[in-house]
Amino acid sequence: MTAKYLTGFAGIAAIAMLAACSNADGGGKTAVVARTCAAIADTPVRLEGGTFAMGEEDVYAEEGPVRQTTVAGFWIDPHEVTNRQFAEFVEATGYLTVAEKPVDPSLFAVPVDQIPPEMLQPGSAVFTAPDTPSRRYTDWWKYVPGANWKKPYGPDGADAVPNQPVVHLAWDDMVAYAEWRGGRLPTEAEWEFAASAGKASKNIQPVEANSWQGVFPVQNEETDGFKGVSPVGCYKPNANGLYDMVGNVWEMTSDFFRPGHDPSATDNPRGPSEADAYDPMNPGFPSRTVKGGSYLCAPNYCQRYRPASRQGRDTGLGTSNVGFRLVYDREPKPAG
Repeated sequence: MTAKYLTGFAGIAAIAMLAACSNADGGGKTAVVARTCAAIADTPVRLEGGTFAMGEEDVYAEEGPVRQTTVAGFWIDPHEVTNRQFAEFVEATGYLTVAEKPVDPSLFAVPVDQIPPEMLQPGSAVFTAPDTPSRRYTDWWKYVPGANWKKPYGPDGADAVPNQPVVHLAWDDMVAYAEWRGGRLPTEAEWEFAASAGKASKNIQPVEANSWQGVFPVQNEETDGFKGVSPVGCYKPNANGLYDMVGNVWEMTSDFFRPGHDPSATDNPRGPSEADAYDPMNPGFPSRTVKGGSYLCAPNYCQRYRPASRQGRDTGLGTSNVGFRLVYDREPKPAG
């Protein structure tokens, strides 16, 4: 985990570009949607590949230019990797995540006595709604000692829910799971192709997605049925049969991040090299690209609940609103 990420939470700013709107009935009261979360299979979905319009140009500059992009076929998980699935991996391997390990003081590049003691304890970044309106991400993101994938809200909070997306994972943790499962993190192009499902990305807050309704970050009206992360299977799948491709939690891809797309990279693009990566929210450290927004996305702050949405993500520390799903180059064997 990088010193800059821990001391300034610059990387968290790239995750905290959030979104919301409310849904009122005829009497002016907020209409809350009651949702039934179906039990859905873990079986990966086969996509034959194809050509699609990747990117979007009418929201944020770093999402363009739009260009026709071709990807080869692949299999993809129907939903985000869940706590249940990650627990199976941990039980089988004894794996310990980055958030469960003490922090190496040398990462800060300052004398140990200048480092706040809590920053050296195992932990992760947790969204905590402020008491008053604020546009400073440091007012709602806190490093919480003891927060990890098993205790997503910290040691005094609730345990992880089995069918919710696993969060608080660093890049190395995701790669370790992927190798155990026989898959890999998707490229940005693969992810966006799967999320778009034949439709152009549009800046409209979707009804069938877990996002923020109300005034972010202080008022969440929960009109979509959830205040925080929801279980997988609570919203309708897209035309590819994939759940939560936008909203719920941001999803990590394998591509390094820099603002904008290379117009010439249109055939199975893999993003910039590590040397060419650049994240203005976390300069000096190569970030990976995350896609699709999260339950924190609200129109009054920013609009990231779209297939084309993209941000840089520091890879060294997990947060409570970032997860992942896998893709596979050949038909995967059943888990277990």
